[in-house]
Amino acid sequence: MAESSVIGERPSEGRHRIQARHEFRGLRTAEHYFTVPLVHQAEETEETITVFAREYSSTDHSAEEAARLPWLLFLQGGPGGRGNRVTSLSGWMKAAAKDFRILMLDQRGTGLSTPIEQQSLALRGDAVEQAEYLTHFRADSIVADAEFIRRILGSGPWSVLGQSFGGFCALTYLSFAPEGLREVLITGGLAPLHGSADRVYQATFRRVASRNAEYFSWYPEDRERVTRIARHLDRYPEFLASGERLTPERFQMVGSFLGGNARVDALHYLLEDAFIGTPSGERLSESFLEQVRGLVSRAGNPLYAVLHESIYGQREATNWAAWRVLEDYPEFRPDAEEPLLTGEMVYPWYFEQDPALVPLREVAEQLAARKDWKPLYDPIRLASNTVPAAAAVYKDDIYVDYDLSLETASAVRGLQTWVTSDYHHDGIGEDGEGIFGRLFGMVRANR
Repeated sequence: MAESSVIGERPSEGRHRIQARHEFRGLRTAEHYFTVPLVHQAEETEETITVFAREYSSTDHSAEEAARLPWLLFLQGGPGGRGNRVTSLSGWMKAAAKDFRILMLDQRGTGLSTPIEQQSLALRGDAVEQAEYLTHFRADSIVADAEFIRRILGSGPWSVLGQSFGGFCALTYLSFAPEGLREVLITGGLAPLHGSADRVYQATFRRVASRNAEYFSWYPEDRERVTRIARHLDRYPEFLASGERLTPERFQMVGSFLGGNARVDALHYLLEDAFIGTPSGERLSESFLEQVRGLVSRAGNPLYAVLHESIYGQREATNWAAWRVLEDYPEFRPDAEEPLLTGEMVYPWYFEQDPALVPLREVAEQLAARKDWKPLYDPIRLASNTVPAAAAVYKDDIYVDYDLSLETASAVRGLQTWVTSDYHHDGIGEDGEGIFGRLFGMVRANR
């Protein structure tokens, strides 16, 4: 068993207010603000933060009927991802709204919850104090918030849908507060229960390399384009509209397109826009540079970069795992003869080259070196799990490795898996209605 539960026994006396309600395009919303302890297990709970969640329901139900529906909590990918903002019910939400009220959580530090950005983080003190504060923004604290909110709402055990990192959080929920769960659905988010972050990146670098090869087999002309752009950036300074230089290694980050079926082909359209003739010869076009800026900047979500490797930290330092493992994969080096595009890995140079991250460099170093991360999962409790659970496992997922996912699935009693090669990591965005229906049917089949 892990040393202690992330969920305290504190009663649900936290403040809760609904600020506004709206109705449009077939959906009904309510804006919930919860005041929760910064540290749920602390003996003294003087410091609190705000956690925001938006409630969605379908106008196919009357307001009175909707108020009686059970809750489905959605846990977003990330870390550092706020809840989806939608203007109509479609995809998985359309399917879920037939049976549930959906609670779309802005995980602590994101969206309308008490925010984490370099301006606000500076209020915490020096880098050591800021890093200590950020230790309270991992999956264990997110789950403690969710369970605290469930009690405030007066809900019985509720259903949870976790996408990507949200699936990691769902496993933490199953580990430490299964009494709060009716059923769990996970899409592309079965985290390894043990081991260092290194084994994650050893697996995912291999997946990303294979995905590069697959992409270049579809678009062989793009193999030359990628190399040409990287060599051009070695020789000529090119600057994004925000002022910083685009380096070859930052350009490689456009490989984020490779993580999905629904958007992978858009990479081709990006690359074909790369060059334009100028009086001084060929340069990268302003159109291309503007598109790239949106892909390589973490200004809109700095928490992702700062906390990314910590989501794998348990009892030992992550110590820039992706950067160290990269040494085993020279084909990803920007100066390789034919450099490959990268995935979601985070490297220390992010905090030197991205202006949004430069002020957070010392904090990131503190977190990378931290050795006393608490366990995020309880393997013994998961082995005796009684909560119905089902997970979509994508065979070619470059972000959450297939083999590691199946290892985890085999360690969670009663967890059913749907293994498919039809989707990539963004499957829920491509066919959310179908995927939700499949998983929901699996957990309800034996009831």
